[in-house]
Amino acid sequence: MTIYAIGDLQGCHAEFVELLERLAFDPCRDRLWLAGDLVNRGPASLACLREVRALGEAVVTVLGNHDLHLLAVARGGGALNRKDTLERILGAPDREELLDWLQSRPLLVREAFEDQGDTLMTHAGLLPQWSPAKAASLAREVEQRLGSEHSGAFLKRMYGNQPACWDDALDGIDRLRAVVNVLTRMRFIDAEGCLDFSAKEGLDSAPAGFAPWFCYPRQDDARLVFGHWAALEGKVPGACIRVEALDTGCVWGGVLTALNLSTGERVGVPSHQRR
Repeated sequence: MTIYAIGDLQGCHAEFVELLERLAFDPCRDRLWLAGDLVNRGPASLACLREVRALGEAVVTVLGNHDLHLLAVARGGGALNRKDTLERILGAPDREELLDWLQSRPLLVREAFEDQGDTLMTHAGLLPQWSPAKAASLAREVEQRLGSEHSGAFLKRMYGNQPACWDDALDGIDRLRAVVNVLTRMRFIDAEGCLDFSAKEGLDSAPAGFAPWFCYPRQDDARLVFGHWAALEGKVPGACIRVEALDTGCVWGGVLTALNLSTGERVGVPSHQRR
C-alpha cells in the first residue's frame, strides 16, 4: 500500500485524474491524503467533489478555506464572491449529498508511519505552540460543531479576523473561529502566535515582525504536511525540516503535486489552466 498526499485541487479535475493515472493509483490498494480546497476558482469543482467522494475509504481529505466557504454559502447564508466558481455545485441534483459528505470531513489527519514517524496534515498548517495532540483535540471541537444541529449558526459566524491570537481561555464562537483560522487560513504569524491576514504572497511578503508559521521552533518532531500557500510553489526554506508544502498552484497554471508519504518522492502533472 502506498499513501500519497496531494495539494489543493481547486476544481482542477482533469489534472487530478491525470495525476492518479500517472501514479497508477489503485483505490483497492493505495490511499490518498488530500490537503483541502477541493473546490473553487477552477473549472470543474463539481466533478472534483464527485470524484473524491466516489473514492470512498481510499481517500481522506481535510477541509480548506474554500471548502468551508462553499458550506457557508450553501448552509450559512453566505454570499458568493465575484471570482467563485461554485454555481454548478449549488445547482446540482446531488447537491445535498455532496454537501453532507463535505461537511463531515475532518480539519486534521494524523498517522504514525514506520519510516517517517508522526505525520499530520491540515490545510494551512499548525501553530508552533500547539502539540499534535492539542491540535487534534481542537480540530475535533470544530468538527463536532459542524456535525451538530447548530452547524448553520456556526457557518454563519465562522469567518472573521478576530481573535487573531490564540488563547487557551477563548470560548464559544471566538474559540472555534480561531481554530478554523489557524488550520485553514494561516500563513504568517508573530512570535506569540498571532496571525496576519493581509500578506498572501511569497516569503518576502512577510509583514514586519512576522514570519511563516513553519519557521518557528517546535517542541515535537512531527512531520507537517499542508497546502493553501500556492506562492511557495511547494518549497520551504531548508532549515524548516519535517515540513512539506503541497500547494503548487495548479489552478493558477502551475502543477498538481503528489507526495509519497513513505519515500518523500514527488510527482506532478502540469496545469491545464492559463497562468
